[in-house]
Amino acid sequence: MSAEASGSDAEKRRHRRLTRSVKGSLRELNVQLSLLNHSIGARLKLKDVDLYCLDLISREGPLSPTAVARRAGLHPATTTGVLDRLERGGWVVRERDPDDRRAVVVRFLGDRSGELYRLLSGMNASMDEICADYSVAELEIIADFLERTKTAGRHATDDLTIGS
Repeated sequence: MSAEASGSDAEKRRHRRLTRSVKGSLRELNVQLSLLNHSIGARLKLKDVDLYCLDLISREGPLSPTAVARRAGLHPATTTGVLDRLERGGWVVRERDPDDRRAVVVRFLGDRSGELYRLLSGMNASMDEICADYSVAELEIIADFLERTKTAGRHATDDLTIGS
């Protein structure tokens, strides 16, 4: 076998090993972020799903309760319970939609965001340190990879949701 052919095979094996490593790291990252979110939720007296919906509303809101349910992949009745807890906790408010007075939107209240940011400060500082080790070009590649991975995850979720 020629050196070029074996080099190609070696490169393919290395690619497969690295791909497995990336997938394994993403699975472990998912676990670690879930544990972090669970710990943060416990400190704030929020369920994991409450914290997830709060993040969704704070980033993408104001949203209708239906949009929250759809984006979170939750049953509308479950979403109602989540929104009730978030409203009681002073995290969100339900308001009339300014564009359609018959509709309701859920808006994030920033009053308690300081609590959340304090709990996330350690992770945010760690992420800043990690990103500081990469060039702008490398960060562009990482950002592209993460965006494409997020999209793949959304499609996989949609496929499972639609298929059920």
